[in-house]
Amino acid sequence: MVQHKEPTPEQIAQQKVYREMGLTDEEFDKVIEILGRKPNYTETGIFSVMWSEHCSYKNSKVVLKRFPTLGPHVLQGPGEGAGIVDIGDNQAVVFKIESHNHPSAIEPYQGAATGVGGIIRDVFSMGARPIALLNSLRFGELDNPKTKYIFENVVAGIAGYGNCMGIPTVGGEIYFDASYEGNPLVNAMCVGLINHDEIQKGVAKGINNPVIYVGAATGRDGIHGATFASEELSENSEAKRPAVQVGDPFMEKLLLEATLELISSGHVVGIQDMGAAGLTSSSSEMASKAGNGIELNLDLVPQREKGMSAYEMMLSESQERMLVVAKSGKEEEVKKIFDKWGLHSAVIGRVTDDNHLRLLHKGEVVAEIPADKLAEDAPVYCKTSKEAPYYERFSSIDAAAGMEEPKEYNSVLKQLLASPTIASKEWVYQQYDYMVRTNTAVIPGSDAAVVAIRGTRKALAMTTDCNGRYVYLDPFVGGAIAVAEAARNVVCSGAEPLAITDNLNFGSPEKPEIFWQFEKAADGISEACRQLNTPVIGGNVSLYNETKGEAIFPTPTIGMVGLMKDIAHITTQEFKNEGDIIFLIGETKAEIGGSEYQKMMTGKIEGRPPQLNLDLEKKIQAFTLKIIQGGIVKSAHDAAEGGLAVAIAESCIGGKLGAEIHLTDELRTDLSLFSETQSRIIVSMSEKHAEKIKEMAKQQEVPIKEIGKVKGSELSIFHNGNNIISQPVATLDAVWRNTIPDIMRSGLLKKFNMQEISTSLP
Repeated sequence: MVQHKEPTPEQIAQQKVYREMGLTDEEFDKVIEILGRKPNYTETGIFSVMWSEHCSYKNSKVVLKRFPTLGPHVLQGPGEGAGIVDIGDNQAVVFKIESHNHPSAIEPYQGAATGVGGIIRDVFSMGARPIALLNSLRFGELDNPKTKYIFENVVAGIAGYGNCMGIPTVGGEIYFDASYEGNPLVNAMCVGLINHDEIQKGVAKGINNPVIYVGAATGRDGIHGATFASEELSENSEAKRPAVQVGDPFMEKLLLEATLELISSGHVVGIQDMGAAGLTSSSSEMASKAGNGIELNLDLVPQREKGMSAYEMMLSESQERMLVVAKSGKEEEVKKIFDKWGLHSAVIGRVTDDNHLRLLHKGEVVAEIPADKLAEDAPVYCKTSKEAPYYERFSSIDAAAGMEEPKEYNSVLKQLLASPTIASKEWVYQQYDYMVRTNTAVIPGSDAAVVAIRGTRKALAMTTDCNGRYVYLDPFVGGAIAVAEAARNVVCSGAEPLAITDNLNFGSPEKPEIFWQFEKAADGISEACRQLNTPVIGGNVSLYNETKGEAIFPTPTIGMVGLMKDIAHITTQEFKNEGDIIFLIGETKAEIGGSEYQKMMTGKIEGRPPQLNLDLEKKIQAFTLKIIQGGIVKSAHDAAEGGLAVAIAESCIGGKLGAEIHLTDELRTDLSLFSETQSRIIVSMSEKHAEKIKEMAKQQEVPIKEIGKVKGSELSIFHNGNNIISQPVATLDAVWRNTIPDIMRSGLLKKFNMQEISTSLP
């Protein structure tokens, strides 16, 4: 092939070529100051990806410093591939969540698949064996054929990669809202297990130690992927389809096993995934963290395409690759391990003592840059923050006042159960292998997934949570609720919350009102984490989630893991036995701002979201966990989207049992049923425990009310003595379970071929 002629340093400066790569004029001037000369094409590309938001967090770092990151059980906080928390007995849990939003918008299958592959590598590069995958997904409304196409292919990509890897996809969440129409969110989370003495970090220690490339060969896919992820989607985004990487899960499975064998061999000094910015980020970050330099000979890099330039090799984001620093003299042993697994391994460089990233290609030095300037000293911006105009306006809106109370409630409940956000996601998780390795104790569909730890009585509960509508209406409160609900779901499963990883999905930080959302949401997350003792051990920031100037709902997704010390404490949401008593822990208030009920009845999202009392939240969670661990509770379920009526219906559907519910309060009937007040948990138990529970709650000042009994095959709800809902559980089940399959079978997809849908993408 004909080699593209790269512009000279003078042409780069004069023609402002650097702008196309994502650098501003001021940043380019800073590069010249650092180097003492104009950068060449390769160096310009390296600075542009390392100083992108995706790699440097230059627009978000000042806010991220507010997060509480320390705790008595935290072994590794932010800064490595994944965070690590002690779970006793020399064991630790490793977990992380990351986004692949922009790639999934233009190439949904590969975008989602490589998102899964990347997060798995983050976990096993720490030395941990991945045991579970989760995801948090956002799409536009399902009546849009383009949304259906993206939804279907994202799910297929997640399933295709995870299933081939033999790692169960055990949980997640999916919301549908018009704000995500052109910019879906695809956040992937991986959880792994490790022994304390096996923890590995990404550092290039030991002068003259060999730097070894392992895994798949390098191609031209994914070049400038980090930069692509740091800009708004536009009509030109389709032209950047080559920026989406192509994954090979079978290759990754081999890489996982080879890497874990290599780490256990003791030959490794440092190891890091070649993720965003590929060879550039892994080499410069490993050098910077160790206070050393790295020299690479790019002629030695395994390549799957001919004539690749230094620029292309350094910026490629080809998948299934790792960079290893091994002990000097152990090169052959490393090679033998990777030969055994049929993978490339090549010594491509060495650790140096000059703190520089130096690149050789065809006998010449093609780049020489101080490693710290790339990895640690990127520009840091404190963007202008200004309260969004809608926030003050919404403060005067009473969300309930302008709504007429429905004349009939059976149809309202069924409509809510048929909302794609609330409806069963079985169509999705049936495509995932969630039972592989047979450690999954609670499958998708309950409040949190639970994975047993083999050889012990322990288990891990895990979940992803965020309601973007709440965050939009009140970023501080919405951010806090995301943490509180994640913790509530973990507690309902019978586990104690340990820590969180977050994926902060927002619009453009260049807009003051968006940066205000970002700041306030981070403050809310921080406050909830402090109150609930769940430090932030890592995460990801995804900004510029906009299409045609319109931002998504701010969506700071929370991934949380909790520890269950005894699998006997495993609790699920479905009612278990006829005659059991149903209690509501917490109190219901008139709070429907941002609710599914408000959206369904008015088509609007306005007013204020449910409020959150973190002191009460903490009390209720501690009380619930105590009675679960005491063996009293048979089922526990968080009341969330759709309110109390939907939560009770879900517990009936799961257990294939009816219930007779009596609600007594001073609220309007629809608010009593469908308000989304926080800090509420529905529990069921044998009648013999009822009085004991009331007394325990009174002693601990926890609001609790007996609201009904598990009974028959119908759900009957009375409000202040009036029977307002009476429906066979089988009818509710059919509505809830069939909605998404019916939509996906509706045939709308057949009206569009791939070409038509591709050209209509943002």
